[in-house]
Amino acid sequence: MGELLPRLTLLSRGYCHLCEDMRAVIEAVRAESVFELEILDVDADEDLERRYGEDVPVLLDHGSEVAKHRLDADVLRRYLAQVKPKI
Repeated sequence: MGELLPRLTLLSRGYCHLCEDMRAVIEAVRAESVFELEILDVDADEDLERRYGEDVPVLLDHGSEVAKHRLDADVLRRYLAQVKPKI
């Protein structure tokens, strides 16, 4: 039976310094943890733009909100430890 890896989605936009900050934290933690990462530009999707507007960045895991606006690396590490698949 396959493990279900955390599938993180970062809702972001190009001119957002908070988005850049959150992405840097995610990439730093990604160097030590295994998870999938998808980055979506809210400006490229009308539904996302309507739902989130200027309320980005948002980090989701399988559609559930993990963080909004700011993310601390230790918070992400603890979250990933909690959701780590059991073998």
